[in-house]
Amino acid sequence: MLLKALFFLLIGFWFPFCKRILGSDSPPIFNSLTNKLQRFEYLKLFVYNEPSNKIERIHNKETIQLVEWMRLKRQLDVQNKRFGFLSDSSRRGSFLNFFKKHTAKRQKGDSDNMAMAFRYFERFVSKGLKFCDLNETICEGFRSYLLSSPGISFREKLITRNTAANYFAKFRSALKEAFSKGLRTEDLYSLVKPIKVNETHKERLELAELQTLISTPIGSDVMKRAAIFSVLTGLRFSDVKALKWLELRG
Repeated sequence: MLLKALFFLLIGFWFPFCKRILGSDSPPIFNSLTNKLQRFEYLKLFVYNEPSNKIERIHNKETIQLVEWMRLKRQLDVQNKRFGFLSDSSRRGSFLNFFKKHTAKRQKGDSDNMAMAFRYFERFVSKGLKFCDLNETICEGFRSYLLSSPGISFREKLITRNTAANYFAKFRSALKEAFSKGLRTEDLYSLVKPIKVNETHKERLELAELQTLISTPIGSDVMKRAAIFSVLTGLRFSDVKALKWLELRG
């Protein structure tokens, strides 16, 4: 009879024994592919519950050997991280994919600073950049690339030093998360220094000027209310445009 069940891996043990030996206190491990913690791994393998012939017995034996090999490999991965080493799977994981997921969790729109930081880095490096290839030289190269004032928007407008500093800060946040999750043994976030911003002087409306703005007629009432809202909140036009009702509080 064919047992339609999956094998599970739990740090160091097969699923049939894990509850009895480890219980529910077994610690989860980080999966670099999903960026989530997990206790089980679904292998999509099966064995015959009651093998009736030699072929089925060989199948069961080879499947169990395969699961044991995978168990040992996962155990070695965990031990490598515990003692400060990286497994081959972690070293050869895509940093670009990690940065993309890091960006997706934090960006508010396609043109905000987080999203633009990823777009500039994607333009700077090759799509196959792995964690093992990422080093201080590449990070410093990206820093210099941003400071060269490239423009990749549809208007090809050159970016300022302060904008470059903002984008580089977002990139460094990805380096920090990669190190905190054990995907890097070297803390590139601390090694690579941020870009210093230039002091800027921003013009602000006086109260009398604001009152003049409010009392001045304009063709578009929506534009006028958006301008007043921007002045009172300090938000940029792009931030006001991207604002949603669910983000309003109070």
